[in-house]
Amino acid sequence: MSTTDKQLRVGMVGYAFMGAAHSQAWRTVNRVYDLPARARMALICGRDAGKVADAADRLGWEAYTTDWRDLVSRDDIDVVDVCTPGDSHAEIALAALAAGKHVLCEKPLANTVSEARAMAAAAATAQAAGVRSMCGFNYRRVPAVTMMRQLVADGRLGVIRHVRATYLQDWIVDPQFPLVWRLQKDRAGSGALGDIGAHIIDLTQFVTGQRITGVSAVTETFVKERPLPAESSGLAASVDGAGPVDGHGSVDGHGPATGPVTVDDAAVFVARLDGGALATYEASRFATGRKNALRVEINGSLGTVVFDLERLNELEFYDATRPTAEQGFSRILVTEGEHPYMSAWWPPGHIIGYEHSFTHQMRDFIEAIATGVDPAPSFADALQVQLVLDAVTRSAELGSSWTEVEPALAPVAA
Repeated sequence: MSTTDKQLRVGMVGYAFMGAAHSQAWRTVNRVYDLPARARMALICGRDAGKVADAADRLGWEAYTTDWRDLVSRDDIDVVDVCTPGDSHAEIALAALAAGKHVLCEKPLANTVSEARAMAAAAATAQAAGVRSMCGFNYRRVPAVTMMRQLVADGRLGVIRHVRATYLQDWIVDPQFPLVWRLQKDRAGSGALGDIGAHIIDLTQFVTGQRITGVSAVTETFVKERPLPAESSGLAASVDGAGPVDGHGSVDGHGPATGPVTVDDAAVFVARLDGGALATYEASRFATGRKNALRVEINGSLGTVVFDLERLNELEFYDATRPTAEQGFSRILVTEGEHPYMSAWWPPGHIIGYEHSFTHQMRDFIEAIATGVDPAPSFADALQVQLVLDAVTRSAELGSSWTEVEPALAPVAA
């Protein structure tokens, strides 16, 4: 239990998958870690009054609202947690920062570079007034990933030469899967690239300490038309069923209304990092049989380290400095109290899971706010990831041509 009475009153916008994950973390963090401030789950926001009321009760929030502007403007809210689709990140975060609220925003930071630049600029301005902001790349907070970074930083791998990163899922393999918001560019910004590719871009840069400077990419949309979700199909078709009324769906008079998939299903690219390493990245939501398969391998002159999310509590480590007769990949079980984040949890060997990465994220954010330290990844860090996503998109549009990543210049406040 925290030894302080200082509270951070949290308001969260969104209550679906990420909202549930964040709620679990806000509920748990002060019960596990002794922190200089206590998170209070004050207010949750969603557009549907019935659903958000249910979410407030189920997830542990004191009250609810259907207007995020009400949440941002309230004097009894200190932190705004943005868990909405990407098309609303910028508007909500910018308003919250202008109102003097600390902001945690889910990844990717925005749908466009221009939005991300505006957010980074606003965060820099707010920072001068003691307002903190952070982007939610939760995989940084997996203990094995943080230890992976330490091994690289300590020189255990020597000079980094290769980076290999994949993030594979299969949840939209069925062509009859509906056209949800994640498959619409105006809502999501991009498909597999921004949704899961952003994670491995951030994670590899975090682990290696190197930034991606250029890419050559290809993307593909395997299923280009999908049924509209049941709740929206009635809006997409005209009253007499003769055709679409919003320009995005089609009705053949017999089957359900459909609409175009406007994002990528898969993205593959090679990259060069500023420390000289060569890298390959693959993000796909069409890898049949793969549910949430994230894997990163780093090869250096003195060794190799591998992280696999399906073995979240482990690292594979090859130490080339050992005698030849003793060389080989070893398994490091990252559950000791001296490992990152683990001292607050269970005895050695007792593993933790996916949800703990969010608890660790909230721990770091609360601690940064309470002690006046700038948390990471900052909005400026997240802008750099956005610039990589943009370079990948431009390269794919130009037919795999080599494309430089725009520099993340110091943002200038408007």
